Amino acid sequence: MTPVVGVVPKDFRPLEYEPEVLRLFARERVRERRRELADRGKRFYFLDGPPYVTNPVHVGTAWNKVIKDVVIRFKAMQGFSVRDQPGYDMHGLPIEVVVERELGIRTKADIRRTVGVRRFVEACRRKAMENLRLQNQQFIDLGVSMDWDNPYVTLTNEWIEAVWWLIKRAYERGLLERREKVVHWCPRCETVLSHHEVAQEYRDVEDPSVYVKFPVVGREGTYILIWTTTPW
Repeated sequence: MTPVVGVVPKDFRPLEYEPEVLRLFARERVRERRRELADRGKRFYFLDGPPYVTNPVHVGTAWNKVIKDVVIRFKAMQGFSVRDQPGYDMHGLPIEVVVERELGIRTKADIRRTVGVRRFVEACRRKAMENLRLQNQQFIDLGVSMDWDNPYVTLTNEWIEAVWWLIKRAYERGLLERREKVVHWCPRCETVLSHHEVAQEYRDVEDPSVYVKFPVVGREGTYILIWTTTPW
């Protein structure tokens, strides 16, 4: 099928058309040429808040990434040299729970008794990398124009060491305090739980929403109207 600009044929088949467009982008080096043209422009720093690699991409993550891509492309069209490195959040409790489920592990003690800590960590790393490759391809299929050959991954030593370096610097500057705080604790996972994990993130609730008019300074009778579900 030949791409048609401005006209959608009656026999339009997106499953055939979209891969052809992606091949065109790759063949013409669209993203690389865009970077080359804007390489000497004013820098625009973009930091990708990373999705977690527990599963394939869900619709919320896809929407989030497409919106970011719109901003990146817009700034590139303005001549900016855009840092467009994507990232992935790759370790922690969520990936552990997925692997535990797959291995039939019910308690943390079972990890030592059955597979051992080293093999369990390796299984978590494999699962995380497997989902990274899957999500990478899904974002490419969506046409998101980022540096997919060079994503940052938080399970590498350089990223882990960077976090410890930041904590060390905070300690050296006297920015850390020792205090007591009440937290939600999971006896099975043996770790702190977030509010969403305790309150069940996905549920139907009734919540107030409000419209607010913000007056524009210097323009009498002119307002910016916003709607929010978080009126506090």
